[in-house]
Amino acid sequence: MARPGRQRSGGARTENGAQRRRPVRPAERGLIPVLSGIARDVDRAVQRPPVRAGVRTQFQVVALLVRQERARLLSDEGPSGSRRAAQLKQLDAVATSLATTAARDTSLLALLAEDAPVSEAARAYTRTVLRAGGQEPPEEPEPAAPVAPAPDAEPAAAPRTVVPRSVVARRLANPFLAPDFEAAAERVLPRPRRLAGWELLEPLFRSFEQAGAGAPACMPLPDARPVPTPPGRELMPHQAQLVAAAARGHRTFLLADEPGLGKTAQALLAARAADAYPLLVVAPNVVKTNWAHEVGLWTPQRRSTVVHGDGEDIDGFADVVVVNYELLDRHVGWLGEHGFRGMVVDEAHFIKNTGSQRSRHVLALADRIRERQGRPLLMALTGTPLINDIEDFRAIWQFLGWIDETMPRGALLTALEETGLTPADPGFAAAARSSVIDMGIVRRRKVDVVEDIPARRVADLPVELDGAAGRSIRAAEAALARRLVQRYRAALEMRVGAAAAASHGHDLDRELVRRVAAAELRESSGETGGENVFSLVRRIGQAKAGLAADYAAQLARNVGKVVFFAKHVDVMDAAEQTFADRGIRYASIRGDQTTKVRERNVAAFVEDPDVAVVVCSLTAAGVGLNLQVASNLVLAELSWTDAEQTQAIDRVHRIGQTEPVTAWRVVAAHTIDQTIAGLIDSKSHLAARALDGAEDLDDDAATSVQLEALVRQLTDALATEGVV
Repeated sequence: MARPGRQRSGGARTENGAQRRRPVRPAERGLIPVLSGIARDVDRAVQRPPVRAGVRTQFQVVALLVRQERARLLSDEGPSGSRRAAQLKQLDAVATSLATTAARDTSLLALLAEDAPVSEAARAYTRTVLRAGGQEPPEEPEPAAPVAPAPDAEPAAAPRTVVPRSVVARRLANPFLAPDFEAAAERVLPRPRRLAGWELLEPLFRSFEQAGAGAPACMPLPDARPVPTPPGRELMPHQAQLVAAAARGHRTFLLADEPGLGKTAQALLAARAADAYPLLVVAPNVVKTNWAHEVGLWTPQRRSTVVHGDGEDIDGFADVVVVNYELLDRHVGWLGEHGFRGMVVDEAHFIKNTGSQRSRHVLALADRIRERQGRPLLMALTGTPLINDIEDFRAIWQFLGWIDETMPRGALLTALEETGLTPADPGFAAAARSSVIDMGIVRRRKVDVVEDIPARRVADLPVELDGAAGRSIRAAEAALARRLVQRYRAALEMRVGAAAAASHGHDLDRELVRRVAAAELRESSGETGGENVFSLVRRIGQAKAGLAADYAAQLARNVGKVVFFAKHVDVMDAAEQTFADRGIRYASIRGDQTTKVRERNVAAFVEDPDVAVVVCSLTAAGVGLNLQVASNLVLAELSWTDAEQTQAIDRVHRIGQTEPVTAWRVVAAHTIDQTIAGLIDSKSHLAARALDGAEDLDDDAATSVQLEALVRQLTDALATEGVV
């Protein structure tokens, strides 16, 4: 018998002495009910965007544990019989809940990929959930103590380093690189005489703060000369000047033109002028597809390849290799041995931290290229003003070979010696600044070359949709194409009969194609609930949201205020979450705001210098606003009409705007998004003709674009089957 005042472990007693059952603890219920509860909480949170980082962590951990628990149940260690079947059914219910949640916010799909990174916070939360479900998390192995390598041992290769098969094929086809005897001469550095013993790097950095006095940080450039360009392409005078400098033999450039002045075209044509092939381009992930696109526009005779993942699909024989910073650790080995004659680093302020891994990889690659090539073309591209914290450019100067960790190198050291001054002399700062600028700093602002550039232009920024979201969108496009083809073939059989349709062969009935597309469009406009052109375009917008916001964040850091336009609330939510994570202050203009809130947010963007971005609804903010404090805007989602796109641009391009306006239109490459962008541009001339009275404008331009997009989808799908 239990002692008075003590209770048995089975329960407590009520006032009349009856035994009361103790509540079951979560750990006693098991892991699956815990996962189910968390999944419900996550789904509720996703319905109240923006989705916070903690919620994303919960979603990923539940998905991982569902996967692990299913594998455990199906193994020999799991229960058997009806209990196993019941638990598997419960896991299916949790998985269904996660799928529903991911459908609400498709950006969560990336967390389900097999190679999705798992953060330390996610690992810690996994241990918490396992304990809550009554399971003891597995012990994590102790980190191995570092072992000092033997003096003569070679350093171990990075575990993730890969060598694509195409690169191996190139090496076998051309095992020997042509010797460059200039390389040895370039490594013979002049010995400092008069400046021996002086600390020179800090005075060089300070010279940009002390001796600027409004003087432009731009090297003397030769006069612009005609540069051969593809048909329909023409360089602006300020672009042609840099290409002329490269043609004259200049080989290192810190190209710091403001965004919108065509740095990409200048770099590609400078590489052509210097015959710097093969050329390596290191760029942020969001713009690496655009680099390949620009290669095709400006140097179509040169082949480009973009490195994705392990590089299984790259062309090892390409003239231009484009890789993003995040993949350098995996590919730095073969890139250093590839024999590049030139290297471009886009958004070069990404390497300002010399201790970061990305900076170390970039500097190592540049050193390797210099070892093989005496005078390679090295270009650092960044729109960040030079006057802001010149210390940030230490790594860039190292990349260009102007300095090393302790002192100036080569030509810069010679130029400082030739000034006849020391850091103690009054004129040293101005002379030192001029010496660095002459090494290849090129900085032009929009207001400096306003005559060269149009007052308003739309620049497409192609992006690649990778991961689960990209695969899902491509699968949905393929399903839409199959449905259209089935409709077409069924309609053809009804019109001419099955036998005649079969003998119709490979002749395309264009009238029937338009009828089928129009029928699909009518059904898509209704509440069908299935995948259609409208839901597909919306999903593409959701998948582009993070990439578009990332580019807007880069613009904000480079040039100041940026206007960000989107059509859908979830895209605006995702963008605002990105800005918050980056520490970028933003204002928001949406359709559900009161007039007072709207005016307050507009005033914050216009008047507060710390508010760098305004996130605008394309429909709610497309008219009636004056946002000319900015000259750059990002169109994260496409409009269905040129008029809607133009109205958004006109919020910035207004009377009183003193700078040319650039609208960066983010387009998902190899999707229907690209088709829509082309259709909008092809119809943009109609508005001008209508205003001139030459012809009437179509009453429903949006419907026209939607119909033409479906016609293109069906025509392309039939073409792959040989129907022409």
